[in-house]
Amino acid sequence: MCYLPFTLLAQDVIQTAKYVDTTGQTDLIDLGRSLFSIKGKRMKNKEGKNIYFSFLPISSAVPGGGKALITSTTAGFYLGPRDSTFLSSATFAPYFNFNGRFGIPLRSSLWLKNNGWNIQGDTRFLVYPQYTWGLGGNQSEDNKILVNYKYIRFNQAALKRVTNFLYAGIGYDLDYHIDISAEETNRIRSFTGYQYGAANDNNSFSSGATLNLLYDTRNNPFNPMPGCYLNVVYRYNSRMLGSQDSWKSLYVDARKYISLSNERKKNVLALWGYYWTTLNAGTPYLDLPSVGWDPYNRSGRGMDQNRYRGQGLIYLETEYRRDITRNGLFGYVLFASATSVTEAAGRNFKYINPAAGAGLRIKFNKGSDTNIAIDYGFSKGYNTFILSLGETF
Repeated sequence: MCYLPFTLLAQDVIQTAKYVDTTGQTDLIDLGRSLFSIKGKRMKNKEGKNIYFSFLPISSAVPGGGKALITSTTAGFYLGPRDSTFLSSATFAPYFNFNGRFGIPLRSSLWLKNNGWNIQGDTRFLVYPQYTWGLGGNQSEDNKILVNYKYIRFNQAALKRVTNFLYAGIGYDLDYHIDISAEETNRIRSFTGYQYGAANDNNSFSSGATLNLLYDTRNNPFNPMPGCYLNVVYRYNSRMLGSQDSWKSLYVDARKYISLSNERKKNVLALWGYYWTTLNAGTPYLDLPSVGWDPYNRSGRGMDQNRYRGQGLIYLETEYRRDITRNGLFGYVLFASATSVTEAAGRNFKYINPAAGAGLRIKFNKGSDTNIAIDYGFSKGYNTFILSLGETF
C-alpha cells in the first residue's frame, strides 16, 4: 500500500516528471552517435524534447509455434506541461510470418494536460493460432490442441481525475473471435468441456460497457520509478450492445515499486499481482481469464501464453531490478511468479504453478528511460527467451 501523504507524493512525482536527470547516463543512441561521429544539435528547451521513440525489429516465436518478424515501436510523449503532466505512451508491435500468421496491435495511454484525463486504448487485429490446455491448473503439457481464429479487439476507456492520482471513468470493450476452429472437427467443446463460445466454425462476440477506477503515482510507463498502481475494471456485456451472451467480469491489478537504496544506480524491488474473475455464467471460452492474456499480455514469463485458464485467476510476480553500470547502459533483473486458476469442476483454486527467470537490460533511450529487455524464463516443461521494449510491468 502507499501511505505517503498526497501533497508530498505529488511534489515528488511532479519534480521527477519535470527534471528527468540524464546527467552521466548513456544509451544506445549515444553509442550510435559516437560510433558514426554524429553530432547532435544543442537543445534550446532546457526541459528536453516532448517525444521519444524506440524501435526494435526482432525475430521471435509466436503462439502456436514458428517464428515471425516482430517490429516493436514505442513512443513516449507529453500532451501538457512537463511539470504537471505524466508521460503518455503508445506501443505498436505488428508481426508477420510466411505461414499466414500476423497481428496489428496498438496500445496507448494518454495523459492530457495537467493529468486532467487519462485516455486508454487497446486496438488489435490478429490471426492468432494458439494451443489450449482446457480448464484448470493441473493439465498435462502434452494434453493440448491447436485452436485457430481471427481476433478483433477494440477496448477504450476515458477516466477523469477525482483527486491527486485517483481517476474514475467509463469505457467500452469489444472482443470478436472469428472462424474458431481446431485441428479436428468439433473437438474444442469436447476437449475443454466448456459450452460457451467453443463451437467449431463459429464466432464469439462480446460487447460491453466498463466501469474503471485507476490510482497511479508512476510518471513513466516504460520504466516505472518507485510508486504504486491500482487498476480496477468491472465489465458488463449485454445483448443490448450486441453481445452473444450477457456476462460480467472483474479485473483488479495492483503494483508496487520500492527503491532499496539512495545511490544513483537503480536498485528496485517491483511487485505485481492481479485477480481476474468472471461473475456469472456465459463467458465465451476465449474470453475466460488466462495467463498471458492480461491487458498488456505481460504475465507468465516462462510459461506458454494461455497455459492455464479458468473462470478465475490469481497471479503474483516479483522482480528485482539492478543497474550493472553507473551510466545506466546495462542492468539485470531476476523474477519469479506464481499462477493459480479455478478448476473446471467448481470455482476452487487448487494448484499453484510457478515460473522464474532472469534478464539483461540495455538502455535504448535515456530520455524516456526505455530499455531493451532480454529475458529468459522457465517453468515446468517449458522455457523461452523474450525480447521486448520496456519493463514487463
